[in-house]
Amino acid sequence: MIALLQDLAAAFQFLTRLPMGWLRYRGDLLRRAAIYFPLVGMVLGAAVVGLHALLSAHFSRSVAALLVVLFLTLMTGAMHEDGLADVADGFGGGWSREKILEIMKDSRVGSYGALAICFSVGARVLLLASLPAERFAAWVIAAETLSRWTALPLGAAIPSARQKAGQEASLGARIAGQIPWTSVLAGSVLALVPVLWLLRWTAWEPCVAALIVTAASGLYYRRRLGGVTGDCFGATIQLTAIAIYLCGAWQR
Repeated sequence: MIALLQDLAAAFQFLTRLPMGWLRYRGDLLRRAAIYFPLVGMVLGAAVVGLHALLSAHFSRSVAALLVVLFLTLMTGAMHEDGLADVADGFGGGWSREKILEIMKDSRVGSYGALAICFSVGARVLLLASLPAERFAAWVIAAETLSRWTALPLGAAIPSARQKAGQEASLGARIAGQIPWTSVLAGSVLALVPVLWLLRWTAWEPCVAALIVTAASGLYYRRRLGGVTGDCFGATIQLTAIAIYLCGAWQR
């Protein structure tokens, strides 16, 4: 039971900014905790649903959606937005693997990164406001759950780009090539259960969207970098959530 609680806490520590100062980082602990990444997304999605229900009683759907995106950004410390911005800057401004990794390591945000953040925030606000009201909860929980699931297959199938280049890997990239496929399978079951229960016969749409974004981004990272970085995980999480919200808005 203690090990289970430690793994759950490590998953929340890695993907959110919830205070977990009592838990010391260990590489083996994070690899074990990866199985619970979808659960973290499900909890975040449920929190968003509750907050949206409160806000929508007083604000328009657009304002409520904007505040919900702000809430998610604060809960995750904007690390997924930061990852998306770094990936956009790196791939947009670099041609060689070394140059891409150098740009991605730079803490400054360039033009490509700024545009990517604007696109991500704007797209999520518009799509959240466009989700059918009666299925808002289902699509939000599906998006937040499946987007966090993407770290599992990426972490199992693709090695760390920085370690391959002889550089020190970031904290996020230390799970690259380290997640066992048994954890991917168990985590996939953990992600599918709430999605199937909430969306029933339409559950295939967010699942296919998540698979397509994960496969496409993973192949691109491997081709351009030979692996993934922590920023790559964050970028794929953002893009997957947007893709799933787009599927939900399309239903309308």
